[in-house]
Amino acid sequence: MEEMAEVGCWAAELESGFERVAGRFGRADLRWRMRDYVRGLLGQAARKNGWQLAEWAGHRTPDGFQRLLHGSVWDADALRDDVRAYVGERLGPGGVLIIDDTGFIKKGTTSAGVGRQYTGTSGKIDNWASARKRPWTPSTARTTRCGRTP
Repeated sequence: MEEMAEVGCWAAELESGFERVAGRFGRADLRWRMRDYVRGLLGQAARKNGWQLAEWAGHRTPDGFQRLLHGSVWDADALRDDVRAYVGERLGPGGVLIIDDTGFIKKGTTSAGVGRQYTGTSGKIDNWASARKRPWTPSTARTTRCGRTP
């Protein structure tokens, strides 16, 4: 039952984030696709490529995600700024977001999030995908709100 409460809390946080950035997408269908895409990336899909994410989200093909990422007009810099501000507010003044480059080498280029860059995993520039990151804050109120203890 604790796991369900935590899932509900994280789902509510995710919805709050979606509401904050929704205005960056001019049409409702783009907002829904963005939401489905992010949920897929954060969700339990076994693989994070376009087809797997589309199937996980209930779409017949990845065409909508591909249009969102490659053909739709939206301001990536403004979206990034919105997300950065949202995370800063949620972490609070004493919060820390730890991001490390823990990842894994990918042989192909078709999975979501794969790109050529330096990775300490191989010690060279390679196709690489990042492992999932989680925010952390020392605030007891923040961490216990989602069922976690500091």
